[in-house]
Amino acid sequence: MGKVAIIMGSKSDLPVMQDAIDILKEFKIDVEVDIVSAHRTPEKMFDFGKNAHSRGINVIIAGAGGAAHLPGMVASLSPLPVIGVPVKSSNSIDGWDSVLSILQMPGGVPVATVALNGAKNAGILAAQIIGASDKDIQNTIITYKESLKTKVIDSSKDLA
Repeated sequence: MGKVAIIMGSKSDLPVMQDAIDILKEFKIDVEVDIVSAHRTPEKMFDFGKNAHSRGINVIIAGAGGAAHLPGMVASLSPLPVIGVPVKSSNSIDGWDSVLSILQMPGGVPVATVALNGAKNAGILAAQIIGASDKDIQNTIITYKESLKTKVIDSSKDLA
């Protein structure tokens, strides 16, 4: 069974990051959640990034607003895949600063980046990464995607 760590720069990011928590729990994937600020707790961030893999974490989802250094810094320290969630925060420039801070990583330090406030997709992507080597999780993803298709088909029946 895989395990995903969801970290965020501050508690104010939790309403956005909750979508990742919820979808991973729906998929029955273990989730660890913490606040790890790249700017206010750099020692904690370094410890987390360097040791997450040795604690059984398989994928890291890192949400951050404003300058949004957390996903990239953790990716620079960890051998694990990191998915960045840009968060539109009160101090951001319509969220673009967060998007670009996470998206524009230098070669050698990849961060998968989802849409602004796209934590649900981050959770789904984390599950798909785990599902590449866990057939039970992969089957859960297949069922989930089928349910999306069914919802669209069903909603079109209600038209006109």
